[in-house]
Amino acid sequence: MRLFLRFSPCWNGTAMDGKADFYGPLLYSPWLLWLGVGLAALLTGWFLFVFLSTRRTQAPANHLLPAPDLNALQKDFLERINKVAADADIGRLPARQAHQELSLLVRIFVQSASGVAAPRMTLAELQEKGPPPLATAIARLYPGEFAAHPQESPAAAAEIAREVVRSWS
Repeated sequence: MRLFLRFSPCWNGTAMDGKADFYGPLLYSPWLLWLGVGLAALLTGWFLFVFLSTRRTQAPANHLLPAPDLNALQKDFLERINKVAADADIGRLPARQAHQELSLLVRIFVQSASGVAAPRMTLAELQEKGPPPLATAIARLYPGEFAAHPQESPAAAAEIAREVVRSWS
């Protein structure tokens, strides 16, 4: 049995009468063009709004914070350090936690007094860019915070913290 292929008489693109039956592209309505342009503008506007509204604004130079009263700041932080030392002495705070709180208090004091973001800095960053008294004090407090057993007592760590606060000028 053989298969026979039958071809249409217009397989070459011509109709039976010999004329080509090509049609031009269909035209779209003009309102579809304006709808597309409007949607593109809306989308661009949205991205611009999101981009501009999430940028940080820089504070003008005349809105600088006033310098803190250093004597009041020192008095406040010395009281806080004394409270942590007293809590550690009576056993309310473990030695490691006392070292950690003292380190944080000293860092917050330096940030309040000078504006240096000390609570966010590692010891290496403090030694590279931070105030030398703070870097030295934090280096001495680190073993008490992170070693298996604190090498200095909480009272000695409190004295290190007090010295940083007292000597700050």
